Amino acid sequence: MNSASPDDLPPGPGGLPYRPCAGVVLIDAAGRVFAGHRIDNPSDAWQMPQGGLDDGEDPRAAALRELHEETGIAPELCEILAETPGWLRYDLPPELLGRIWGGRYGGQVQKWFLVRFNGSDAQIDIATDPPEFDAWAWMTAAEIRDRIVPFKRQVYDAIFDIFRAHLADR
Repeated sequence: MNSASPDDLPPGPGGLPYRPCAGVVLIDAAGRVFAGHRIDNPSDAWQMPQGGLDDGEDPRAAALRELHEETGIAPELCEILAETPGWLRYDLPPELLGRIWGGRYGGQVQKWFLVRFNGSDAQIDIATDPPEFDAWAWMTAAEIRDRIVPFKRQVYDAIFDIFRAHLADR
């Protein structure tokens, strides 16, 4: 599950590589975590901001870019507090292989950043182009864990364990 580098991983499901990705555990002053409801999932699927790295992109820069693209939150409203010591990964379930990311990946390998939001809720704008979320809320880690798609749950557990001291429901 944890890797020093995305390049250290053998191929994933279906012999496909993993998609390099960066994610943000955005916390407010109370240690609650930002979660967005996925606009493209008919189930009650919530997740934290995350997305793929562009070629040669630094994971820290990608995390802040993805946060801005998905939430409208400007980087100057954020303070990076910590990052996962390695890369975490998940495999796509068989029913999704070949259906997302153009069928090029078998899962994701992710670097996560704990980020404190120093702005106000009024500065969050999920009406981005294109939108990723149709609703958002501040939640405890346990609430998010219960609402994430099941195949990402193990990664979310690891992320929340790493950043536990900073979270509201520790």
